[in-house]
Order: sequence, then C-alpha cells, then structure tokens
Amino acid sequence: MATYQYTARDSSGKEFCGTYRDISGVTALRAELDKIGYVLIHAQQERQKARRNTRIKDQDVVAFAYKFAGMYSAGLSVIACLETLERQTERHSLRIVIAEIRERIEVGTSLAKAFEPHKEIFSEFLVGMLEAGETAGKLAESLEMGAAYLEKRNQLQNRIKSAMVYPLAVGTVCLVVLTCLLLFVVPVFSKLYANMRVTLPWPTLILVTISNVLTRWAWLVLPVLAAGIWGLKRCLSDVRVRQGWDRYKLRMPVLGKLNRLILVARFVRPFAMLISVGVSVIDGLRIAGRIARNSEMTRVSKELQSATQAGSPVGRALEAHGLFPSVIIQMASSGEQVGRLAEMLTKGVDILDRDIETMIGALVVKIEPVLTLVTGAIIGLVLMGVYLPMFDYMAQLQ
Repeated sequence: MATYQYTARDSSGKEFCGTYRDISGVTALRAELDKIGYVLIHAQQERQKARRNTRIKDQDVVAFAYKFAGMYSAGLSVIACLETLERQTERHSLRIVIAEIRERIEVGTSLAKAFEPHKEIFSEFLVGMLEAGETAGKLAESLEMGAAYLEKRNQLQNRIKSAMVYPLAVGTVCLVVLTCLLLFVVPVFSKLYANMRVTLPWPTLILVTISNVLTRWAWLVLPVLAAGIWGLKRCLSDVRVRQGWDRYKLRMPVLGKLNRLILVARFVRPFAMLISVGVSVIDGLRIAGRIARNSEMTRVSKELQSATQAGSPVGRALEAHGLFPSVIIQMASSGEQVGRLAEMLTKGVDILDRDIETMIGALVVKIEPVLTLVTGAIIGLVLMGVYLPMFDYMAQLQ
C-alpha cells in the first residue's frame, strides 16, 4: 500500500489536489475517485517519510474514542469530528493517523474501512463496532461502547502493571546489590583469602568463581542478554511455541486462575458489546476470539461458533468448556431465556472484574513478604560465603 499525491477534476470541471493513503496503485486510485464522480488527471506516489514519536499510548486512544463519541452524539458529522480531533490532538503520531482516516472518508471510504489499516492502534474490536454501528444505524451507541471497552481494557492493564511494580522494584534492587557485591566486594576478600592461605568452603568457592567470571567477562553481559531476548522473541513467534505458552499461562501455579479470569473477561465483554449493537452471535464470537490474543481462546471461540451454528444455546456451549467460570455460564443461560443476553453477560463480566481486582490485591499482599524473605536470604548467603573463611582463620589462630 502506498500514498499518492493526485490532481483530479470534479463534475463542474474544477481541478483540485489531494492526498490518498493506503492505496495499491494508480488504477485503484482512479476507481476510488470514479465512485464519487471525480476524474483523475495526474497521480504521483509520495515517498514515505520517517515518522517521529510513533508511539501512541493507550490513554490517547481512550481519550480520542470518548471525544469522538461525544461529538458525534452531539450532532456533528464524522468529518467535522475528525477535523476537530485532528486540531486538538497534541500527540503528533496520533494526529497523522486521524488525518489519514479523515482523508479516506472524504473520498468515500466507510468509517470502518478507514479505521481498518490502524486496527493495531484502535483494536479490532473498535473497528468491528464501527462497522456494526454503520450497518445498524447505531454509530453513536457503538462509539460510546467502543470507548467504554477501551477504557476498561486500559484500566485492567494498569492494575496489572501496578501490581507488578513492587516485585520488579525489589527484584531490581536485589540484582543490583548482588552484582555490586560480586564485582567489588568479593574480589577484595578473594585477595585476602589468597594471602591467608586457608581452605575455602564450597559456598565461598562458588562466590569467588562467579565473581571471577563476571569480572573478566563483564563486557559479554549486554550482548548475551540482548541475544537471549532476541532468541526468546523468535521462539515466541513460532506458532507451536506460542500455542504451548498460551496453554501453560492458563495452567501455571498461583497465576493460572488469574490468567483464566482475565482471558475470559477479555473475551466475553467485547462479545456482549458486539451483539448488543446488532452483530450476530457467530460474528461476535469470531471477533471476540481474535481480540483475546490467545491461541487457546481462539480455538475455543471456533468451537463455540460451530456449536452455536448447530443450534446449541450460548450458555450450553460455554458450559462445554472448563475455561468459563460458572457465573458467566449462568448469566448467559439466564440472558438467553429472557432475551437479554448482552446485558446479562456484561453484568457477569463486571463480577469477574471485581474478582480479578481482589485476586490481584491478594497476590500483592502475599508476594511482598515472600520477596523480602527471598532477598534477605540471597544477600545473607552471599555475606555468609564471604565471611566463612574469616571465621575459620580466626578459629585456627586460637
């Protein structure tokens, strides 16, 4: 896909210039302009320039979605909403994306198709909601729900990140202290041990060996670390490795249950929102399965689609999989009976969100003393290894 600068003529014979992004070629550009009654005169491919500050934060996307929904609900046209947001947005990279979306809509592209090239930024769920809203005539409602979903997703990610701050901080401090001891303290004592000519106990021998390796080969640490990270990414990019990792995350000790609840919430909430604006149950399951970004959930989603197509109720289809907690199954069954499936599933996910918050809080409370004990034990073992030969030497002198 490329970007073209073009000159065209409208039905009155007036010439004008414009830019069209994400088009395969001049032929496709001419066809797009023909659809809206313009005649292409000249087109030239634009060289792609390197963009600075390409990182778009989640909170920027949430703010954009809420502003877009609010302005459209107030009666502004889609083009007017995007023009206003383009002027008001402070982040340069997001402004460029909004401009691209606006330009595509101005030449006749649908709203969902205009957002499609940027679904990695706005999520596949929001693109699906826009398409459903346009089709069902509920664009304002779809925008509101899309913004609410993005906010919920962002809040959950922030809660998880906040819970990881303390363990990461303690682990980093422990690693720094341990490295300093091995690089600066142990070598000094190692020279002292050599002058004392005492037999070193095995804990001290291990410390001295590690210290010598780090001192002599410290320049290799960063290249080895970088190579390890690169190798890990390559492994995770393999489909079979990724599938195995996705399955293990749901079964790992301590964190397995939390991971399952998070995954179910990430699947059920967008599914409920999609069907509430007119998306079919089959399409809702398909889109929600992709949004979850977990191969195990993608497999389950396909099985749910097959079961639903065969006439099975959603609640019974969910019950056939041990992944979904009972509250979601009960809410789905009750919702189908009274014709309020989307509403009941949303309430079920709200209950899951509270359970997730409780579990995260409980894990943090349990992790703090464990990390403190582990850190103290590691540093204590290092210091014991350093001072053991001194105690032996003092005993010999007596």
